[in-house]
Amino acid sequence: MKGKLIVIEGLDGSGKATQAKRLAEALAAEGRKVRQITFPDYASDSSALVKMYLGGRFGTHPDDVNAYAASAFYSVDRFASYKTDWGAFYRGGGVVVADRYTTSNAVHQCSKLPPDQWEAFLAWLFDFEYTKIGIPSPDQVVYLEVDPAVSQRLMTGRYQGDEARKDIHEKDFEYLARSQRAAAWCAAHLGWARVACCQGAEMRPIGAIHADVLKAVKEKL
Repeated sequence: MKGKLIVIEGLDGSGKATQAKRLAEALAAEGRKVRQITFPDYASDSSALVKMYLGGRFGTHPDDVNAYAASAFYSVDRFASYKTDWGAFYRGGGVVVADRYTTSNAVHQCSKLPPDQWEAFLAWLFDFEYTKIGIPSPDQVVYLEVDPAVSQRLMTGRYQGDEARKDIHEKDFEYLARSQRAAAWCAAHLGWARVACCQGAEMRPIGAIHADVLKAVKEKL
């Protein structure tokens, strides 16, 4: 009895963790069996290569590691998490709410490639993860749309102005802008639900965003 996998996707600083938590709590309050998971799984040894990549061990710019190599780092982390943590719960009919998933590879790694290669990259990525290594594909992806300038300001606040605490993705505004363009294309091309999180140069209230997320998810449950 397969469960449901719901993914909350968005740029760094878009509020994914907050919205994933609120969604899981709302679904649990309805009496559903719910688990919330987060990627990368920094508590697991499986995220070692991800940590090295984001920490700049392979180069200080995201483009120093090509889209396919970087994707493999994250894919292995997801495989390990599925096999050791939440796979049995999902296969038993539970609802899994994921803060990031394979969709993050789609967003962040497409941004390293010219647009005419995005289609081929996504075909490779989804075949590799959902067919070759056998982790489940999402039933719904909700993309939190945030202007990169707003997300940068929020991240600076998160780190209390200490720019050195940002990883190589978070430090690179041009890379984040490219990722936003790739995310908008992926959302349209792959049929993701899109939730606008900004009103002008400010974030909308968390509760209002949650209401839109919950509505999008219930259409698939």
